[in-house]
Amino acid sequence: MNSRLHSARVALFLCGCAAFLNLYSTQSILQEFALSFQVSARQAGWSITVTTLAVAITAPFISRLTGRFEQRSVIVIASLLLAVPALLTAHAGSFAELLVWRFVEGMLIPVVFATSVAYIGDRWSGGTVTEITSLYVAGTVLGGFAGRFVSGIMTEYVGWREAFELLTAISVLVGVAIYFLLPANPVLVTEASPVRLRGFRELCSKPLLAAYGVGFCVLFSQVATFTYAGLYLSQAPFNLGAAALGTIYAVFLLALVVIPIAGRLSKARPQAELLTGAVLLGVCGSVLTLLPSLWLIVLGLALSSTGVFLAQASANAFITATTPHNKGGAVGLYLTGYYLGGSFGAVVPAMIWSRWGWQGCVALIIGFQLLSLLIALTGWKPLKPDTPVARGRSGEPA
Repeated sequence: MNSRLHSARVALFLCGCAAFLNLYSTQSILQEFALSFQVSARQAGWSITVTTLAVAITAPFISRLTGRFEQRSVIVIASLLLAVPALLTAHAGSFAELLVWRFVEGMLIPVVFATSVAYIGDRWSGGTVTEITSLYVAGTVLGGFAGRFVSGIMTEYVGWREAFELLTAISVLVGVAIYFLLPANPVLVTEASPVRLRGFRELCSKPLLAAYGVGFCVLFSQVATFTYAGLYLSQAPFNLGAAALGTIYAVFLLALVVIPIAGRLSKARPQAELLTGAVLLGVCGSVLTLLPSLWLIVLGLALSSTGVFLAQASANAFITATTPHNKGGAVGLYLTGYYLGGSFGAVVPAMIWSRWGWQGCVALIIGFQLLSLLIALTGWKPLKPDTPVARGRSGEPA
């Protein structure tokens, strides 16, 4: 049983890696796209926006897959399929073609994300959901960093096309590892009927609507921070190149340590408390990026990114603990709000950037960080950590 539990934890960590490996892989090489395809840096940013929009559009329909097919099979197949658009992106002949394959990538990502979070909610209950979800989110941290780092380093020294070929190979390896490590979930027949009868009312409850709003604010602030911080640091007096910008994303790795620890510590605490700490970290980090020191800016980005991933872990855990039946549907709608926030976060600050620069962007980012906390404090109902989501299930199923 212990080996099975350990295998499931490692596999879910890798699921997070698979979901985020390719999502933001273009963020550190926007200037390279602008040069290669003769487009502006703002237009190059659409390589992120189309992917997050695809996630937002596709996510609400993912629960149908989780309901009709066995969760493990869905996760494994989707993880392996993510390699296909990554490879086709590497061989894109035009910027329009590149955007098409980035859009296809975004359509596959929520299959891994939503099904993995639903898998956690169906397999565990109580405070264990927060702990395991935090481990999964830690995997998204590594995946998000690896995608940006690989693309930045490879682009600087080899080329952006070779970068995506390497990301393709990594995607395949991660998918194969998930296949061997992830155990199948037992089928919970008793939950099938309530999913259909109560689905809409359940998914539109006040706590879940608040969770969707938190997700919007969280990814808005993250994408705005790292997209425009990259542009800020690529200019004078910093003048960082693609490799240096890719390396800066190593600040994400701090979250690899913080999030699992926070997940364990918060098992017996309401998820809103974890979100409060996340927002405080994010605001402090954003303020630090205003100082004229590269090292303090990097520290600020580290605190900000850690806050984002803690907020994501708390929102995912809140959703899986709050939704008694249609977890996949709830996660799908959360992803829609989350990635719509990311899409707006890549575009909206551009208007502020052109007039007020990085300082104006930071003010906007802090506003959305505080708004996420306000939404949670008014909309999230505190949950008793010992209350099981489905009676008779606690910890690892037999």
